[in-house]
Amino acid sequence: MTKSLGIRIALGLLFLLYPVMVYVGLAFFDPRWLTTLLVVTAGARFLGGQFPRRMLLLWSGAALLAIFITFIDASEVGLLAYPILVNAVFLALFAWSYINPPSIIESIARKTDPDLPESGVRYTRKVTLVWCVFFLVNGLLSLYSLTQSREFWALYNGMISYILMALLMAAEWLVRQRVKTNNVST
Repeated sequence: MTKSLGIRIALGLLFLLYPVMVYVGLAFFDPRWLTTLLVVTAGARFLGGQFPRRMLLLWSGAALLAIFITFIDASEVGLLAYPILVNAVFLALFAWSYINPPSIIESIARKTDPDLPESGVRYTRKVTLVWCVFFLVNGLLSLYSLTQSREFWALYNGMISYILMALLMAAEWLVRQRVKTNNVST
């Protein structure tokens, strides 16, 4: 394993484990101290550079807002709101790319198929809308989790939302294979 791959895996794990680390950390530390975790998570994402710059800037803005809320309020609300803010960033970016093509999904598809046919462009636009709905619903469920116990918040934001995202990715992959097969056979 190369050093950069190892770093990317570590950064991904840090991001994925954020809700669990916040849940455990709140039992022992003042929320303002835990903002260091958010700074490291957001900074790692920003410096990792594996996302488009505008996404990283919005993501960092969401992290800074969460940090600001935590410091001003001296409560855990900012830390717990971070997943909501991340969903809002993704929703905004995917919706913006839908309104101002090419969509994010089309851009990803063109990396493997630079000559994407018009049917592929239409398909990627539909997938972009599906992801917009996902980020909206996931963000609302993350917001709902704030009104529940900290255990539920950690369970939803640290596991259930990732399972839902993986299920959507798997379902989209299956649909894409079927669409490709139908397009080839016609």
